[in-house]
Amino acid sequence: MAFVDENWQSKCLTIRDRTTHIFNQDLLSDVKFLVPVSNRAESESKTVKVIPAHKFVLAIASPVFFAMFYGQLLDPRDTIELPDCDFESLLELFRFLYTDNVDLTGNNVMQVLYLAKKYMVPSLAEKCTEYLKDNLDVSNVFCILPYADKFEETDLKNRCWKVIETDTEKAVTSDDFVTIDRSVLESLVTKEVLTVKEVLLFKAVDRWSRNECKRQGMFPDGDAKRRILGEVIVKAIRFPLMSQKEFCSVVPDCNILTMKEILDMMKHYSD
Repeated sequence: MAFVDENWQSKCLTIRDRTTHIFNQDLLSDVKFLVPVSNRAESESKTVKVIPAHKFVLAIASPVFFAMFYGQLLDPRDTIELPDCDFESLLELFRFLYTDNVDLTGNNVMQVLYLAKKYMVPSLAEKCTEYLKDNLDVSNVFCILPYADKFEETDLKNRCWKVIETDTEKAVTSDDFVTIDRSVLESLVTKEVLTVKEVLLFKAVDRWSRNECKRQGMFPDGDAKRRILGEVIVKAIRFPLMSQKEFCSVVPDCNILTMKEILDMMKHYSD
């Protein structure tokens, strides 16, 4: 049995000091959470770890935990499995509930934000969104944007779009661009102001369509790409802003436009 200082309370001068003292400790614990933890050394295989907790501390910090332990969602178990999160992120949620502090990183902030929303801890959700705003740039904007939309963080979402509009060329040539949802792509190409040459935007759209075909198990021919993109996205590309050389060297070989559309563009250049 681990040694317990029976006078530890007298050394903790505030409630925060006392809850910090019992954070992630078996001392007085009356519930345990089983959560998966990734083992990177073993090809991302997952093991399970235990986090000891205290129902009262969780309940006074979260209405969801209150309902779980003392209210309508009463769960009599003293061991609870949470497969929808990982050990590191749940530990940070509990760290905040016990200590008012949280250690956010680029690897855990999204999951911690999810838990803050799930367990209705708005002050933690605000810390997560502030962290994301402070670390938002063109290299990660397409990773953050879906979460901002999913969690209805309007200010963060607007900041993401501001970054995209300000540095569109780097955004659409990033690795994450091909992973965005079609709805995000449509919102992007229909923007009035973008800082990218139209031919580069078209190349990015074609790259996205090829990746999406591959993801859906389809051969990326012209018909498949056109079908996946849809008419709104294709017609939002401002082909007349391309020079004739840019258009002829890039667009026809992608087979996204019909022959009539290509001929119409050639007439445009002739005029």
